[in-house]
Amino acid sequence: MKNKHVLELADVKKIAAASEAEALKNNWAVSIAIVDDGGHLLWLQRLDGAAPMTSHMAPAKAHTAALGRRESKAYEEMINGGRYSFLSVPTLKGLLEGGVPILADGQVIGAVGVSGVKSSDDVLIAKAGIAALGL
Repeated sequence: MKNKHVLELADVKKIAAASEAEALKNNWAVSIAIVDDGGHLLWLQRLDGAAPMTSHMAPAKAHTAALGRRESKAYEEMINGGRYSFLSVPTLKGLLEGGVPILADGQVIGAVGVSGVKSSDDVLIAKAGIAALGL
């Protein structure tokens, strides 16, 4: 039997606080979503001024990163490279940059998805949150 790391509420709160701080530091109005390794939503917050659509995109990006075991950007790049069949992948909707998996001992234990600014800036926010765990 193997042991498995899991995100606890305290971990989720650390990620959320650090992600929010990064967004606020840059005056970015975004939504932040955190999911477990199965893509199940653990946290969602929409900062003041964030477009309503971001509250749908952030969880979708996180879900994609968790289930795909890679940054959601990889799927965007595949599609932009001509692999349009990825648009039909079941249950993956956040096929845009902004979803980042959370790794512990080389295993995906969850993901963070951010939506609301440039995708590369969404990633900065997600990675700032993940860094707060000190993994």
